Amino acid sequence: MIRLGLRENIGQFGLLVVVNAFVGAMVGMERSILPAIAGQQFQLAARTAILSFIVVFGVTKALTNYATGRMADRGRRKRLLLAGWVVAVPVPFMLMWAPSWTWILIANALLGVSQGLTWSTTVIMKIDLVGPERRGLAMGLNECAGYLAAAASAFATGLVASRAGLRPEPFYLGVVFVAAGLCLSFFVRETWGHVAIESKGAAPAGAERDIFWRTTFTDRNLSSVSQAGFFNNLNDGMAWGLFPLFFAAGGMGLAEIGTLAAIYPATWGIGQLATGALSDHMGRKWLIAPGMWIQAVGIGVVITSDRFPGFAIGATLLGIGTAMVYPTLLAAIGDIAHPAWRASSIGVYRLWRDLGYAVGALVTGAVADVMGVPAAMWLVAALTCASGVIVAIRMTEPSVIPVNAVP
Repeated sequence: MIRLGLRENIGQFGLLVVVNAFVGAMVGMERSILPAIAGQQFQLAARTAILSFIVVFGVTKALTNYATGRMADRGRRKRLLLAGWVVAVPVPFMLMWAPSWTWILIANALLGVSQGLTWSTTVIMKIDLVGPERRGLAMGLNECAGYLAAAASAFATGLVASRAGLRPEPFYLGVVFVAAGLCLSFFVRETWGHVAIESKGAAPAGAERDIFWRTTFTDRNLSSVSQAGFFNNLNDGMAWGLFPLFFAAGGMGLAEIGTLAAIYPATWGIGQLATGALSDHMGRKWLIAPGMWIQAVGIGVVITSDRFPGFAIGATLLGIGTAMVYPTLLAAIGDIAHPAWRASSIGVYRLWRDLGYAVGALVTGAVADVMGVPAAMWLVAALTCASGVIVAIRMTEPSVIPVNAVP
C-alpha cells in the first residue's frame, strides 16, 4: 500500500539519500584541483578561460534540470535517475586522460547533464515520498548528503593530488562514485504512485509556458525563490573557480586548498540538517533572506583575510548562509507548487539556479581579468546581499497550497 510520509517511506528515502551522496561526490572531486590543472597542465592564464569549465557545467546542468522537471511530470522518475548515471560513466576517465582543455570542457558538459538528471530526480522523488509535511527536513537531508559528500570528495582529491600529482590518481575516486551510484539506483522504486495519491482529484497541470513564467516572474514567492537560487549559485560558481586561485595567491598549498575547499560545502551540508527542519517550524522567508546576507559577509571575510584561519572563517560563514538558504528554497517550491506541476516548477527553479554557475563564472572571470580577483569577489558579495533584500521585500511566507489549486 502506498502511503505518504518520511517515516512510512524511510527505506526508499534513505536509499535516495545515499544515492545523492554519490551524486554530490562526483561534482566535489573537481572543486579543489581543476583550476590548478587548467593553469599547470594546460597553461591557461586568463581567469575567464580557467573558469570556462564552470560555464559549460552550469549551462548544461541548468538546461537538463528544466528538461528533467518536464519529463518527470509526464512519466517515470527512476529511468531519469538511471540515465543520469549512465551519462556520468565516461566523466572520470576523460578527466584523467584529457589531452586538451577541450576534453575537460566536454567532460564537464556530460557531468552537467548527469547532475541535472540525477540530483533533480532525487529531489523530486523525495518530495513525492514525504508528502506535504516535513518537506524542509526532507530537503535538508537530501542536500546535506550531497554537499557533505562533495566536501569529502574535494578534500580527498586535494589530498591525493598533493601526494600523487594532479592526474590521474585523484579521479580514480570518480570511477568508484559512478559504479556505486549506478548500482544503487537500480534498487530505487518508482514514486509516481505517491504523486497520484497527493494530487488525487486535482486538475491537470497548466501549460508549460504558464508554469515557466509563473515560477520565473509572476508569482511573488516562486520568482523570489528563483532569483535567490540564481544568486546563491552565482556566488558558489565564484567560490568554485576563484577561491582556489585566491587561496593559492595567499600562499596555500594543494592540501590546504583542498581543506578550505571542503570547509565551505561541509558546513553547508551539516547545517542543512538543522535549517531544513527549522524551516518547517519557523517558515521559509526569514531563513532565506538572512542566509543570503550571511553569505555576503562570508565572502567579505575571505577577501579581507590573508592567512588560513581567516580564509576558514569566511568559508564557514559562506557555508552557514548557504545552509540556511538551499533546502529552504526547495521546500518553498514544494509548498507552493501543486503536485500535478511541481516537478516542472522545480525544473524551472533549478534552471535559473544553475544558470547562476555559468553567469557567475563568466562575470567574475571577466572582472577578475580586468580589475583583479578581489574586485570580482566584492561584486559577487554585493549581488548576493541585494538578492536577500529582494526576498525580504517581495516574498511572503508561503503556505501549503490546497489540493485543487492549479496554475
